[in-house]
Amino acid sequence: MQSSSLNQLISSFSTLELREVRKFLTSPFFNTRSDLVILFDSLTTMGSLEKTEVWQRLNPSQPFDDQKLRLLMSYLHRLLEQYLAFKEATANELSNRLNLAKAYRNRGMMTAFERTSASHEKIMAENPMLDAQMHHHRYQVHWEKYQVATAQNPAADLPIHQLTTALDAYYVSLRLRLICFAIAQKSVYRSDNQLFMEEEVLMLAGHENLRNEVAVAIYLHCYKMLKRPNEEEHFQAFKQLLLGASGQFNAEDIQGLYIFAINYCVRRLNDGQKAYFQEVFELYKSGLATNHLLENNVLSRFTYHNIVAAGLQTGNLDWVQGFIHEYKNTLERSYRESSFSFSLARLEFARRRYDAVLELLQKANYRDPLLNLAAKTLLLKTWYELGEHDLLQSHLDAMRNYIHRKRVIGYHRTNYLNIVRFADKLLNINWNSRKEVEALKSEMEREEVLTEKEWLLGQILL
Repeated sequence: MQSSSLNQLISSFSTLELREVRKFLTSPFFNTRSDLVILFDSLTTMGSLEKTEVWQRLNPSQPFDDQKLRLLMSYLHRLLEQYLAFKEATANELSNRLNLAKAYRNRGMMTAFERTSASHEKIMAENPMLDAQMHHHRYQVHWEKYQVATAQNPAADLPIHQLTTALDAYYVSLRLRLICFAIAQKSVYRSDNQLFMEEEVLMLAGHENLRNEVAVAIYLHCYKMLKRPNEEEHFQAFKQLLLGASGQFNAEDIQGLYIFAINYCVRRLNDGQKAYFQEVFELYKSGLATNHLLENNVLSRFTYHNIVAAGLQTGNLDWVQGFIHEYKNTLERSYRESSFSFSLARLEFARRRYDAVLELLQKANYRDPLLNLAAKTLLLKTWYELGEHDLLQSHLDAMRNYIHRKRVIGYHRTNYLNIVRFADKLLNINWNSRKEVEALKSEMEREEVLTEKEWLLGQILL
């Protein structure tokens, strides 16, 4: 039963949620069947049980009936989904107050409606959120007022302007966000997604009623940044809004905005703009400080490695050391030790402590082929720096065989084979032949797929 969708759902609950679910199941408003409570208790307290064992706890005097048990499990699964939906629907205090005001209006209880609306508006005034969902919420608030106003006095001034502004801000900010996603996807995957009504949305975004709304402005600058990457003023305007947006956007939105900014910096770095190492490093620091780079308290191992790289490139070695240790336990457990040891090895290489690099690389188990290749590349550079040419030659042969054996595909295969090829040439070149050295340097400079180009070129002294 461990692989059933019911067990998978139950295993996703925290300890607190398990207690909440049991209270939910024992409430007659949601459930009147005691056997579903027993089933839930059996699945949560007894660990992995066979179906016959579960049935025995439910119906000790009856023979096993697989169909009835499946039906009970289906009922319980449906109730647990209802709990999730209920919890999601009632999580937002603003929405709760708005729904209560709406309920009072529908019942004609206008005094209670006015009281609830006043408390709701007070909560709204204290809420710092400026994202699309807040504009949608404001639209709903103005709609309630509109409903009341038209019922009481159709000739009175109606909040049409507030309705349209809130709705337009909601729509335009979401549309701009989707357009930004489409542009970003096209730049990486050559997507055929059509940006329907792109110009019309941009015209709306530039309207005087909308362009100063933060939710619209931040995505408008993001759009211009992605569309015209060489015009740095758009990135700077977007970054300024982003760094001040903490607490104004929901977690999903703000994380996506940071990814837009970071990916833009990476794109500029790939174009040879080294100044963007500092830009991306500052973005990473800000994202960590505001907790916007973590998802469910987990930091992606890719982000972890990229932050280390940015810190090393900007010379912030002491900061990198602190980061590596501080965020180790935020990594997925299966990648934690390998990412930690590899990152420490990169730091020690930057400090030219090559013996420490060797020790860290040799005791780690790199099961991820790409991380394994990155570690092998760092070992390659270490052997070269130490002048251990015989060990390096054996390492290059083994690394080449590994690439072919693992069937590393596409860009990564080409890149790592190029690294091995050029390292091999460095090892075997006639340094007394200026013509031969200049030819190798020129060949390296022309190679487009070569992540270690800077280090390799640094080994050539003319």
